[in-house]
Amino acid sequence: MEPKNRIVRKADELFMRYGIRSISMENIAEALGMSKKTLYQYFSDKDHLVAEVVKLHTDAVFQQCENIALEARDAIHEIFLIMEHVMEDFRNMSPMVLFDLQKYHPLGFQLFSEYKNQFLLGHIRCNIQRGIREGLFRDNIQLEIISRYRLQSMMIPFDINVYQPDKFNLAETSQWVAENYVYGLATIKGHQLIQDYQEKRKNK
Repeated sequence: MEPKNRIVRKADELFMRYGIRSISMENIAEALGMSKKTLYQYFSDKDHLVAEVVKLHTDAVFQQCENIALEARDAIHEIFLIMEHVMEDFRNMSPMVLFDLQKYHPLGFQLFSEYKNQFLLGHIRCNIQRGIREGLFRDNIQLEIISRYRLQSMMIPFDINVYQPDKFNLAETSQWVAENYVYGLATIKGHQLIQDYQEKRKNK
């Protein structure tokens, strides 16, 4: 792996685990066993590196979501498969990541916001439309209202003023928010399928 990719991947690992603000360029260089001088040959400053990490992360999630949409048997299965990936990703993720990004790295936050408001919103819309076609979601759903509601609800577990990190687990909170959302969309047929998928996940 070329040095630039190694740096971005190591920074991503450290930022996700400890938060962005608490990790310095020196910490990243030490974790890679390289000098800060070498690090700065590839990235002019921390803002530049953070933006690259955001791009790496959003590209990976984009590909995951595309693959899951093709793999899923139905719209509810798609949500449960995404939840499994989210739980895995969030299990060791610091809830400070989004707060740090917004407060200290405006370029990276702008990239994240564009990704959220374009790709993620579009993906949510497609999932809702799929569920309606399959008879799993109610056909009277206001698509634009509910898709934006879901988009914002995905960010709520990262709000440290609402869900304090010392009291709430990020992965668990995200799971409860997602399950509440999908129950609100579902028809009677959809409710039964949700319960089936929950049972399978518990047994697994």
